[in-house]
Amino acid sequence: MNITVPHMDLTKQAPRSFRVRLGGFVTLPRILDKGRAALAGKNGEYNYNSPTDKRLAQFIGLDMDQLLQELAKGKGDDEILEWIQANARIPRAPWEIASWSQYFETRGPDSDGETLQAFADYLGQHSKTREDVKTWFEAIELDDYASFGGKA
Repeated sequence: MNITVPHMDLTKQAPRSFRVRLGGFVTLPRILDKGRAALAGKNGEYNYNSPTDKRLAQFIGLDMDQLLQELAKGKGDDEILEWIQANARIPRAPWEIASWSQYFETRGPDSDGETLQAFADYLGQHSKTREDVKTWFEAIELDDYASFGGKA
């Protein structure tokens, strides 16, 4: 049974958190939200196939254009996961997925000065005092929160 999934309006709300997992993969539900919103022309400032999205695509050998075509068919998350598992060019064991997801969930800026500065600049767009934000996921989720009226 195919249940059509409504497109998200990312001009009114943020996509799901990077931390929400599907099939063990961090970022995947967020990618699906951005893809569905892009198909509806409601992606706002969120970009499907962003550099973060491409990291998952590279890890499993996923064609992001083909994924978008599957999303256009109105498939739900579980159906998309089945499709990904059948079509990823680099099948991954559950332990590899768990390790990769854990790494990306805790990934902070690289230690080179340029990346640290870029992280500080990005974080500074929303808060000059948040010393608790250490990872890229935390920084981007703070951006999501502040973009829709939250106080950073």
